[in-house]
Amino acid sequence: MSDVARSPVTLRDVAAAAGVSVTTASRVLGGSTHAVSSATAERVHTAAADLRYTLNASARAMRRISESVALIADDLTTPSMAMVVAAMERQARKAGAFVTVSSTRATPDRQLRTVRLLRGLRPKALVLTSGRLLGNRLEEQLLRDLRAYEREGGRVVIVGAAEEEFDSIDLDNHGAGYCVGNYIAQSGHCNVVILGSEQGTANFSARVSGFVDGLTSMGVPASAIRTVSCTGDRRGGFEAARGLADQGTAAIDAVLAVNDAVAIGAMSAFRAAGVKVPHDVSVTGIDDIQLAVDVTPQLTTVALPLTDMGATAIRMALADRQEPTTLMVQGHLAVRDSTMPKSTRAPCP
Repeated sequence: MSDVARSPVTLRDVAAAAGVSVTTASRVLGGSTHAVSSATAERVHTAAADLRYTLNASARAMRRISESVALIADDLTTPSMAMVVAAMERQARKAGAFVTVSSTRATPDRQLRTVRLLRGLRPKALVLTSGRLLGNRLEEQLLRDLRAYEREGGRVVIVGAAEEEFDSIDLDNHGAGYCVGNYIAQSGHCNVVILGSEQGTANFSARVSGFVDGLTSMGVPASAIRTVSCTGDRRGGFEAARGLADQGTAAIDAVLAVNDAVAIGAMSAFRAAGVKVPHDVSVTGIDDIQLAVDVTPQLTTVALPLTDMGATAIRMALADRQEPTTLMVQGHLAVRDSTMPKSTRAPCP
């Protein structure tokens, strides 16, 4: 039987499939504050997805008329994400659509709940950012919900991780890190500290790996490279660099930060401690946010096409397509005043 001829799925059908009462199913799908166990909620959501249940008539109407795009972001507090979201909004306005934004703080459970809530509101498309450690594979349950959403006529675009089932835009984070590491090594820097964590999000982990590969490819020994864990914001960079300054920076040639916010925080801490950038220590970042050219000295960084990514994500979300498309975007090195060659140094041992 075709979808057109099939009788509409009711809340009672979902409740029966999940083995719960209609009241319980209504509480789960309607976002009630009444306590329902996670196992019960999971059964209800799974049954609703399997039966392609539409929450109510208003949601079905929104499915036909909505020109909204729902952005589900890991973190809205970062300058780089602000650039992406602003570009999305501009592109959506040009297309006669509008963007709603939700933040999940990179928490898988919150991401899943947000997707399920937005499915009931029937936006034209869901755009998800994904920078978590799991990287290229979404959790199985989230994947099922996104598949169900596309079967219902929606569109899914993943930004920040390649996911071959859906349209996706990925950053070459390893390449960005490699570019910086290679440049710093060519500039004669031997003793390098990386600010960031190999155990962090997928994009940060890839950048750290790229730093190391770029440095060692030009002869910097692995023993001369040290990684200091910090949070991926300005405060994290400030506290990490303050710790380095307290220990003494005489044996440090360069500090490579996983993003510009960390780098700017590090430069602030060095300035407060009397460490001169770049005469005492060169500092680099990745992203090329606006502050990168507003600080003194201006920050050497890898400029990533963040605004282009945001605009492209909206175009992909609103366009017709036959097969999923995966785009890989790369940045370019922007050499500014926060680095200088160590031309008088002896070659790295």
